[in-house]
Amino acid sequence: MPWILLVVVLVLALLIGAVVWLRTHPSPLPYSQRFFVRGAHPFLGHQRLREILEPEPGERVLEIGPGTGYHSLPVAAWISPAGTLAIVDVIPEWLDHTVREAERRDLANIVPTRADATSLPFEDRSFDSAFLVQVLGEVPDQEAALRELRRVLKPGGRLVVGESVLDPHVVTLRVLRRRAGAAGLRFDDTVGGALGYFARFRPGAESLSRSQRS
Repeated sequence: MPWILLVVVLVLALLIGAVVWLRTHPSPLPYSQRFFVRGAHPFLGHQRLREILEPEPGERVLEIGPGTGYHSLPVAAWISPAGTLAIVDVIPEWLDHTVREAERRDLANIVPTRADATSLPFEDRSFDSAFLVQVLGEVPDQEAALRELRRVLKPGGRLVVGESVLDPHVVTLRVLRRRAGAAGLRFDDTVGGALGYFARFRPGAESLSRSQRS
């Protein structure tokens, strides 16, 4: 019937409009929408992250945007007992949620910090590795965030970015490599495919100090 077709067309138009709006107006996911990030993460599972992040016990690791702790909790376990996972978010409810989940699993090495990814309150060259999964696209100034991540990484450190086509804010690998390169990060490796990938970068020959980035 023509009216059914009209409804289908209107729904599709609304969905397309919503996706376009999200891609042109990046912003953090509100905690009230946490059901979107619960459960399994297709194409961005724990083992793929472990393969490319290469976490070692005793390391100091940084995560931007922990969500409900899907990746935070296994990473904290992989680097325990002497390692520390610093989690950063601009929305405190995400931090509180992840810390509660860690306490339920007897993980005491997660340290929450409320901060913006473009202005991290950490010393230069203070982390062995950093990662963010389906988060970069929510940051309005992605290159600024990547420059900050480069600044806080130790020489030879690793930055891993995970992206999935299921995320309306997805950053393609081609765009990510361009923006990371502009921020002084060197592409190193990737796992996954067209539907979802983890990409690893390392700081360039010279680290970026806070004075250099400002």
